[in-house]
Amino acid sequence: MTQSAAHAQSTDSVLMIRPGRFYPNPETAADNAFQRDANQDLDALTLVARNEFDTAVQLLRTAGVNVHVFEDTAEPEKPDAVFPNNWISTHHDGRIALFPMYSNLRRRERRQDIVEGLRKHYRVTEVIDYSAFEDEGCYLEGTGSLVFDHLNKFVYVSLSNRSNPKLIQRFADDFSYEPVTFTSIGSNGQPIYHTNVMMCMGTAFAMVGLNVIPNKAERQELRARLEKTGKEIVELSADQIANFAGNAIELENRRGEKLLVLSSRAAGALTREQRERLTRYARLMQLELPTIELGGGSARCMMATIHLPPGL
Repeated sequence: MTQSAAHAQSTDSVLMIRPGRFYPNPETAADNAFQRDANQDLDALTLVARNEFDTAVQLLRTAGVNVHVFEDTAEPEKPDAVFPNNWISTHHDGRIALFPMYSNLRRRERRQDIVEGLRKHYRVTEVIDYSAFEDEGCYLEGTGSLVFDHLNKFVYVSLSNRSNPKLIQRFADDFSYEPVTFTSIGSNGQPIYHTNVMMCMGTAFAMVGLNVIPNKAERQELRARLEKTGKEIVELSADQIANFAGNAIELENRRGEKLLVLSSRAAGALTREQRERLTRYARLMQLELPTIELGGGSARCMMATIHLPPGL
């Protein structure tokens, strides 16, 4: 990452975890309406998920994205390990944050060896570990909970039992972001579990499900904030959100070309007009993830973006 890109919205480097044992996590099914039961043998399910993962990594690398792949450790089992964005975030000043997770099974995903692996390539100045908040029943699940506008130093958060208000403010104070909070409601009538399934922030655009925010004042405030910061708003319907259209991510390749990475299912849910608007800002890049999406996450969840400064 060049110095001129120090506070860029998107990055050309991501961290991804190759699944060791993949299946929909029973501990998260209650509040993750995006999960689906997998009526398959777990070994077969894992094999298909790994194939989807490997193909996605190859496509990203071919497109010029730098992908750091870490293997999931076999023991103990971590069914959601393929979604690392929930336990780690990296920042332009060299800091890494580790986050408290709602599911006991997911707390196993935080790995010191991955942090050390990043130190080999990047300058890490400090690791801030919020995981002790789990003891208080307070959770904040990384860039699942937190959707950053790095350019304007806002962080957008849809409140849920995975995104605790006290912890949002603590993080925002520590990292100098202004929080913008609201509540979005999913098709099951419950709060949408992660912000990043109903909102994607690009350099010049924002994909967002405004109509799933029932509070009119919150909805208007969010729209006004996005407009004030110059984002073109691409509104997503509840059905498009249910098909992971919000779980997209803007990356860039080594040539500086912007890429909007999303699943084929998500891309198929967009209208032609939405795709045309988005392609003014980024090339759409589709990943085939039907099995991984059974776990309740899609393309965005699979990538922890790396904003760290390069190593010496």
